[in-house]
Amino acid sequence: MTHTALVAWSGLAIGLLFGATGQRTGFCLFRGLQRQWLDGDGRKLRAFALAMAVALLGSQGLTSLGWVSLGASLYPTASLSWLLVPLGGVLFGYGMALANGCGARSLVLLGSGNLRSFVVLICLGVAAYMTMSGVLAPLRLWLEGLTSLPLPARDLPALLAGFGLTPGLARWLPSLLLGGGLLAYALGHGPLRAAPREWLGGLIIGALIPAAWYATGVLGQDDFEPVRLASLTFIAPIGDALQYLMLATGTALGFSVTLVLGVLLGALATALLTRTFVWQGFPTPQRMLRSMAGGTLMGIGGVLALGCSIGQGLTGFSTLALTSFVAIAGILAGTRLGVRGPLALSKV
Repeated sequence: MTHTALVAWSGLAIGLLFGATGQRTGFCLFRGLQRQWLDGDGRKLRAFALAMAVALLGSQGLTSLGWVSLGASLYPTASLSWLLVPLGGVLFGYGMALANGCGARSLVLLGSGNLRSFVVLICLGVAAYMTMSGVLAPLRLWLEGLTSLPLPARDLPALLAGFGLTPGLARWLPSLLLGGGLLAYALGHGPLRAAPREWLGGLIIGALIPAAWYATGVLGQDDFEPVRLASLTFIAPIGDALQYLMLATGTALGFSVTLVLGVLLGALATALLTRTFVWQGFPTPQRMLRSMAGGTLMGIGGVLALGCSIGQGLTGFSTLALTSFVAIAGILAGTRLGVRGPLALSKV
């Protein structure tokens, strides 16, 4: 088996596990924030925090062992668009509220029979490609050039190393502080500890982040044709999957496409086995418009912010990239606007 085929099969396996776990636990940043803000139920939000801690510590562990170099991923950037990254986060977060879930959650829901998610995914994938390389790309590139500022460092370890800390201390000081704080926030919550389905979901999803780094960075290593270092994210991959469906002839399956396929199949298989598969559609045309708008905003915003609630919230965060903290803040602000802010919309 070639290294590219091995990476593709790894993407499928990781996606299957993500889809099955997501289907059984309802793992989703939006659902966690919504339940915390509206109902005071913090279990799902703390399960996401647990996933962040596991993703961070596992990914930094891989780097310390010398197995992968997270600096080669797309998240640690030398410059930051002070406009596009936070704006993209806000657009994504608000779109997530409109669509009632992120791209990953929409894949899981589609596998469970929710046809509303199909509309969300189509709009998300098309909007993402419009922004990356389509009609919106020239505007994006122009605004990026106009608003980009150099960063003092690409990530927190490099920033701390600039103050004289040793490389090991510069890496593990923020990792242990952030990871330990997130673990305390999550596991210090009695209701989460009493809900094994929730905390197991957080552990599994969090562990998939370093697993994907390993698949692309170690299994995909080749002197002549290396696979691009990547982990879980669902904006460009959903667009990649749609493109593959249309242009598959002569094209090899990559990690991103098999990841999306795996999530869909994992959720479908789990829904069928647990007899929770139920066909669902739109109750009103207004709800369809809401989902279309949400998917479109998530596609545009996810490209501008260089990731989604999984891509930046877990994967980007695991690299300690400075850009990821800005994007995550934007996503949280946009979600707040959609759920509790002055731009909140009632469900129709």
